[in-house]
Amino acid sequence: MARSHYKPGRVALERALSKLRLASRRDAQHLIRDGRVTVNGRPVTDPLASVSPERDAIEIDEQRAVRPPWRTIALHKPRGHVTTRRDPQGRPTVFDLLGADAAGLVAVGRLDLASSGLLLLTTDTQLAERLTNPANGVVRRYVVTVRGELSDEECAEIVRGRDGLKASSARIIKRSRRETHLMIELTEGKNREIRRLIQHLKKGSDPGLTPFRVTRLLRVAYGPIELGTLQPGKWREVTSDEAARL
Repeated sequence: MARSHYKPGRVALERALSKLRLASRRDAQHLIRDGRVTVNGRPVTDPLASVSPERDAIEIDEQRAVRPPWRTIALHKPRGHVTTRRDPQGRPTVFDLLGADAAGLVAVGRLDLASSGLLLLTTDTQLAERLTNPANGVVRRYVVTVRGELSDEECAEIVRGRDGLKASSARIIKRSRRETHLMIELTEGKNREIRRLIQHLKKGSDPGLTPFRVTRLLRVAYGPIELGTLQPGKWREVTSDEAARL
């Protein structure tokens, strides 16, 4: 059903959950198809089902769907935690760190298991979608440690890119024969993008050479929000000034 076909005051169920800031559109689709959503006491498994967010009683896991207050937090995600609410492999999640404070929050993008640093979580799913949309060019800044000594030319290759992957900027902070430290900025969060860019470097020049390998990846900023001195596993509320800049 196209959105234009909905009667005034009614929207798709997936959109209703998004408007209530309870889930992103993608997460809402999973919740609905998994049979975890009811409308007026009846299970609904069609994400495009027509509902009225104001009049219909929508429940998720038998809990009334009520818009939570606006809230955004900055978390220092430690390595070894996944950015999902539940993990089928039983690995610790960022929501485990937050406990009861995780209620109503969704993660803004992801950091993979081996990466650490700044992760934003918010009750505002529209804000989350805006920050992660590549068209908006929101900068993510990372400090990256690479095993081996990268040349200036190899650093420049990270920005030129390969196979649809590229950084918006990259510079060497310090280097030795043992390892290189870089500051890398991205405006699009593709899966393991920095790690794949680094691995391509020596493979591109000579397939017989051992590729460089990322040994540490720390996100230090997401748009105007900075990690600062926040310690691993700790979090803070995003201030009103920071929220306005977002």
